[in-house]
Amino acid sequence: MAVKKRWKWTGGIAIAVFGLMQLTNLGHTTPPVLPGHDLNSTNPPPPEIAGMIRGACYDCHSYETHWPWYGYVAPVSWWLDSHVNDARHALNFSEWPHGDPQRAAKKWNRVSEAVSDGGMPLPSYTRMHKAARLTDAQRQQLVDWADQEAQRLKAAK
Repeated sequence: MAVKKRWKWTGGIAIAVFGLMQLTNLGHTTPPVLPGHDLNSTNPPPPEIAGMIRGACYDCHSYETHWPWYGYVAPVSWWLDSHVNDARHALNFSEWPHGDPQRAAKKWNRVSEAVSDGGMPLPSYTRMHKAARLTDAQRQQLVDWADQEAQRLKAAK
């Protein structure tokens, strides 16, 4: 009988801790996309490339994040919020350097490297998001275009 009582107390405490964790949820940061700052605002990629980037990258690498239902449940919400903030810091399509071709070229080179080596989109993300799954042909198309765009921007000095 004492074991049953201990399990009830342990379960009750676990539920209470889980409930208290929900009170500490961070607010998801989703700043507005300023006109003229987004990648697609001036000189957008071709439609098929833009579609791939939007489907595979924008949720983490822009201010247009669509937070899933589980993104509001601690502790998963903490991990997702941190992950998105890190991704935006590394590359943010909502703050594209339109006025700095050299900086934009470096960003396209990093995109090319990350996609070609399979690092992006993250496998943990693509398992849950079908739109982010790129075929080998799509990966190659995106890599080729990013390389060409980087070369074009470097030449634009």
